[in-house]
Amino acid sequence: MFLWVGPSGKAQEWTRFRGPNGTGISLAKGIPSKFTLADAYWRVALKGEGHSSPVLWGDRVFVTGSDARKESFIVQCLNVADGLEVWSMTRPQKPYRIHKFNHLASSSPATDGKRLVVLVSEPGAHTVFALDMDGKKLWERTFETIISNHGSGVSPIFHGDKVVLAGDEENQSFLAALDAASGNVLWKTDRANVKTAFSTPCRFVDPSGTEGLLFNSMAHGITFVDPSTGKTFWEQGGLFDKRTVSSCLVADGLLIGTCGSGQGGNYLVAVKPGRAAKGASPSLAYKLRRSMPYVPTSVARDGLLFLWSDAGIVTCVEARTGKVHWQERVEGRFFGSPVWVEGRLFCISTTGKVVVIAASDKFKPIAVNDLGEASNATPALGGNRMYLRTLGQLVSLGGE
Repeated sequence: MFLWVGPSGKAQEWTRFRGPNGTGISLAKGIPSKFTLADAYWRVALKGEGHSSPVLWGDRVFVTGSDARKESFIVQCLNVADGLEVWSMTRPQKPYRIHKFNHLASSSPATDGKRLVVLVSEPGAHTVFALDMDGKKLWERTFETIISNHGSGVSPIFHGDKVVLAGDEENQSFLAALDAASGNVLWKTDRANVKTAFSTPCRFVDPSGTEGLLFNSMAHGITFVDPSTGKTFWEQGGLFDKRTVSSCLVADGLLIGTCGSGQGGNYLVAVKPGRAAKGASPSLAYKLRRSMPYVPTSVARDGLLFLWSDAGIVTCVEARTGKVHWQERVEGRFFGSPVWVEGRLFCISTTGKVVVIAASDKFKPIAVNDLGEASNATPALGGNRMYLRTLGQLVSLGGE
């Protein structure tokens, strides 16, 4: 299984939504640009449908789904070699109102190699539960909150020995950290209530050397939080006048966030971070407005920032300044996010087309590949294989 070495030098696998620290960047080798389903190592039908993305550890891939007819939520563990099920677990899930483009299984799980944590949402609550790597339930914690009529979609993450959840809803909003071993709530902080945020947090070390977690929301803008206490180190409010869906991203030392509405992306902001140890506040570096992403999270690599909009307009900018190198349309509409692999970007359209373009300061389309079924998920990578989730199937593809 491929290991990614992050800024801390610690090796990591594809343990959360968008992989190592939510960057969407993989060091996998040999993933083909052009392929058909006949080229796949395996393709399996899942027990539940969903929009959640897979996560990986060792020789196992984990994926969630929902069976609306049976009102059940399903977690599956598959063997990466052949796609055969290692184990699965099912629990009841009461249906609730969601947006027509959302799903009851939209939150991606997370793992630390010892446990798998999963978020299931129901009317009036988010419930986080943990399983061991053999599928045995370890603990469960429920947080009462008002689930938006858009539904749910935020994903939990691990931060050291903690499980962290953002619950920015339209009422009873909160951030929380749980002990990963026991599920005990270590801290829970109330947040302002505006519009539900679907942004998943990421780890960051600010220029003063202070380590914390970044959260994006309409109510608070970009917030840098102490993961030990839940207290705010610094915050840049007033950034967003629409809902935030894309997840937190760091690009050349700047903090990236977007907001939008049902009509698509509204604008992107790049924020110069504050310095917690010196009491310095963050500040806006630049703002981009034309054809920006609303749902998809961007990718930053080699000084470039790639912005993949819901409408299929991809923009390449200089991350440090926001200078636009190019802006071009690709085939499809997108709610999944792009990933970076060997100098290419892969992104799955809502109709299941995997669009591949060069991650370069010059626009170069490479391929469009058909998965044969709708998808709102983001690819996962490990062991020189790519895992592509459609509504009801999982496909394994890669090099030797």
